[in-house]
Amino acid sequence: MARQHNAGGSGRGRRSESPAESLSLRERLGALRNVPPFLLSIWHTSHWLTLSSVALRLVRAVLPVATLYVGKLIIDEVTRLLRMGGPRADVSAWLSSGVLHHLWMLLALEFVLAVSADLLGRVVSLCDSLLTELYSNSTSVRLMEHAASLDLEDFEDADLQDRLDRARRQVAGRSALLSQLLSQAQDAVTIVSFAIGLLVYAPWLIVLLLVALVPAFAGEMHFNAQSYAVNFQWTPERRELDYLRMVGASAQTAKEVKSFGLNRFLIDRYAVLSQSIYRANRRVALRRAGWGGVFTTIGTIGYYAAYAIIAFRTVRGDFTIGDLTFLSGSFRRLRTLLESLLTGFSQVAGQALYLDDLFSFFQIQPEILSPADPRPFPMPIREGLIFEDVGFRYPGAERWAVRHLSFTLCAGEVLALVGENGAGKTTLVKLLSRLYDPDEGRILLDGYPLSDYSLAELRANIGVIFQDYVRYYFTASDNIAVGRIEARDDEERISDAARRSVADAVIARLPKGYAQMLGKLFKEGVDLSGGEWQKIAIARAYMRDAQLLILDEPTAALDARSEFEVFQRFKELSHGRSAVIISHRFSTVRMADRIIVMHHGQISEMGSHEQLVAAGGHYAELFELQAAGYR
Repeated sequence: MARQHNAGGSGRGRRSESPAESLSLRERLGALRNVPPFLLSIWHTSHWLTLSSVALRLVRAVLPVATLYVGKLIIDEVTRLLRMGGPRADVSAWLSSGVLHHLWMLLALEFVLAVSADLLGRVVSLCDSLLTELYSNSTSVRLMEHAASLDLEDFEDADLQDRLDRARRQVAGRSALLSQLLSQAQDAVTIVSFAIGLLVYAPWLIVLLLVALVPAFAGEMHFNAQSYAVNFQWTPERRELDYLRMVGASAQTAKEVKSFGLNRFLIDRYAVLSQSIYRANRRVALRRAGWGGVFTTIGTIGYYAAYAIIAFRTVRGDFTIGDLTFLSGSFRRLRTLLESLLTGFSQVAGQALYLDDLFSFFQIQPEILSPADPRPFPMPIREGLIFEDVGFRYPGAERWAVRHLSFTLCAGEVLALVGENGAGKTTLVKLLSRLYDPDEGRILLDGYPLSDYSLAELRANIGVIFQDYVRYYFTASDNIAVGRIEARDDEERISDAARRSVADAVIARLPKGYAQMLGKLFKEGVDLSGGEWQKIAIARAYMRDAQLLILDEPTAALDARSEFEVFQRFKELSHGRSAVIISHRFSTVRMADRIIVMHHGQISEMGSHEQLVAAGGHYAELFELQAAGYR
């Protein structure tokens, strides 16, 4: 097997060390390898929006430097005019003399730069918001598509469920990373522009600036990794919080929660878990805030030291008043930008760790696949299905779910599976529909292994209704159409499937008929009884029009009359098709051509109802126990 599975519990009472806690600085920076594929996925989301955002940011990047430099020129011009002597009595003559022409031009230029910066900022925000939403939507679709390609095994493994949950959170949680990356690129261009100005006047200011900012950068790198470690560690508990929220405030659970008085238990459990997560996050947040204050103070000391030196040199005559303004403003902005850039870089490195959750999920590959050159699927099935010494155990389990299964399901035969809970009946059905592959033996279809056929064709020719069928909050029509969703617009086929399963009478009583929304999740939805839902679910099997029908406890929620009617129709309508029925009701299984009795994952008896009763074995015992309940 390609994947490792955890057979044990989640270890709720103990916190295991997260891999992130032991990562070195080099390994944390190594997570930046996730940034290029992230940017590539952004590029594929929308070329036009990505280019627009980058181009506009490049223009915005030089505007702060240009604005500050124009401000320096304005101050120097005002200083020059003051040395010339301001207007005394005839102000109009002074204004009309053209002396202020250069000042007006500089003021107008600064105004244009300010308006341009504001307008460009709004356009950039628009591009980013549209691009972010498109990325979130497209990545969500990609996540759903990839999840759909995975094996059933993946959805029954707690560790992989944690990975899926973390990946799902990153779809929305990391979409803002785009704006941060582009903003950092913009800041980098602005920093270069400011740095050039400082290098011309006082190159030593750059060295002082970097010395003041390095501690803050190192601190941010450390605490970002700590935050990731906390989030990684508490993923199972976060999933439990989501579950508790759902159970505590859901229409599906409200009746039982109220009847059993579970509200207080659920609320208390949620409060305990949420407080535990809060305390873990608080410890990191307090350390981060404390050290952050120290690092900020160091940066402020560096800034004012540089400011004092610039002021002294201005008094000495090395710089003009405009130079003082430009240098102090440049140093302040450069300090802020560098601090933001270094902090942002450490945050990007931290978020790249989270991107690992998303991209590593996309690297999980299914194991149950179609062959490169599949055999044509038999139309119709002629020989049937043969189990040859088939054995299977679930990942991480020590006990075999089924073993040494050897039997034949002939073409056109109705086969019933009987046995106590946990005997392996549903596992056999999962193997039959290739939701799992056997660990031992093989299953043949018309003489060839199931793995030789296209997975899509195999499942298209098998109609399975499990005992834990899904109640879709769709219309009644769509609830049936999911049996073969590509025929969703075939109203005649849908109504015929409903008639075959006796669901047509249920739909006839609905206010909007087939267009009625089912379930109470959405407005104007109508809920059904368990038996009514079951008839809708059985209609999906008929909608599929498959060569093999599999009904796993199909009538558990039906009354005796409805059950009899459903199976009378099933017997009539399944003529010429193979069928597998799992049921605890012997009134149902006795209609089958042959019955297989399963016990502890193996076949203990096989034959017709009459033969098995006459044999006096396990089947006869179970039959007598059930019959005694009706006497």
